[in-house]
Amino acid sequence: MNNTKKVLIFFILNLFLTKAFTAEKALPPEQYPFSFSKTLGKIDKNSAQRGLQVFLEICAGCHGLKHVAYRSLNNLGYSNDQIKKIAGQFLIDDLPNEEGEILKRKAIPSDYFVEPYDNFNAAKVANNGAYPPDLSLMVKARKDGANYIRSLLLGYEESPEGFDVGEGYYNKYMAGNIIAMPQPLYGDDVVYQDGTEASLEQEVLDLVTFLTWTAMPELESRKSAGVKVIFFLLIMTFCLFLSYRKIWNKLKN
Repeated sequence: MNNTKKVLIFFILNLFLTKAFTAEKALPPEQYPFSFSKTLGKIDKNSAQRGLQVFLEICAGCHGLKHVAYRSLNNLGYSNDQIKKIAGQFLIDDLPNEEGEILKRKAIPSDYFVEPYDNFNAAKVANNGAYPPDLSLMVKARKDGANYIRSLLLGYEESPEGFDVGEGYYNKYMAGNIIAMPQPLYGDDVVYQDGTEASLEQEVLDLVTFLTWTAMPELESRKSAGVKVIFFLLIMTFCLFLSYRKIWNKLKN
């Protein structure tokens, strides 16, 4: 076989494999005007509290928040009694007793959010080999995290004709358009304690707001500090300008 035929066959095979294994390109996340996305924006604490409810009732069965302590919920407006009640819903390993047995106890405010699985392998077995990631820092871990998570949760669709998702699910915002996680929210998944209508859009917004707080609890203080620094620099610049003019006038005279 001469070189020309080899090159032609290689080109045809390369074209075929590229078309066969290249999935549709994921759409960029939709930009949403979150309460915290503005320069002086703040976490909507009512929304974040509803997001916690969505997490506890829907997401906590698979995903963890291992970097968040229950007691930190007081920053979202929860009282100590409310936090004790939330933590008390979960069991955690206690210290070994005199016989060396490790028993379970109710979680307390100083504990971190209880993990849904005992270990990594147990999580994979329960989810067809896919490990549900921890969500406590997910908004920081992903580029444009808040918009990405919101778009992803709203991006489930029927797969196009001829598109094989295997054991996964079609999502237009996921790389490759295939995601291992089934659609978690549909709307009316929870009954909000404050009476807010639990539409799909509302549930997703509230969950993303809560996850933004778990990833960046210092968001508001950081923005406030940034504004103070800018204000200070402006004042210093003005003072230096006046000093410069005064010194320059003396030199000219």
